Amino acid sequence: MFTPSIGSSSMAYSEELAQRIRDEIGAHPALVEKQMFGGIAFMIHGNMSVGVAGDELMVRVGKENDGAAMARPHVRPFDLSGRPMAGWVLVAAEGLSADEDLASWIDTGVQYAENLPLK
Repeated sequence: MFTPSIGSSSMAYSEELAQRIRDEIGAHPALVEKQMFGGIAFMIHGNMSVGVAGDELMVRVGKENDGAAMARPHVRPFDLSGRPMAGWVLVAAEGLSADEDLASWIDTGVQYAENLPLK
């Protein structure tokens, strides 16, 4: 099970960040929220797009976009068990303070999920 490296142990995930994601995604017709990785995931057509673990944003960027995503500030590999998951990154809270930055990451994750086969 994922244990967030940032934030208090009594808070599984930042509800404030989750609400900012809800506000940004809006009424997407294929959106489903699901408890996952000790946080919350936002699924599009059954595929995870973004999520919240602690106060960090999980973003599905795709393996082909790992390098570009990792080059952005406040980003680290998404690592649950000592083995980073290719195609996924975590964005620290410092990289999400501007609404434009959060919107950009959400757009990346949602677009990636929208282009995957339906589950």
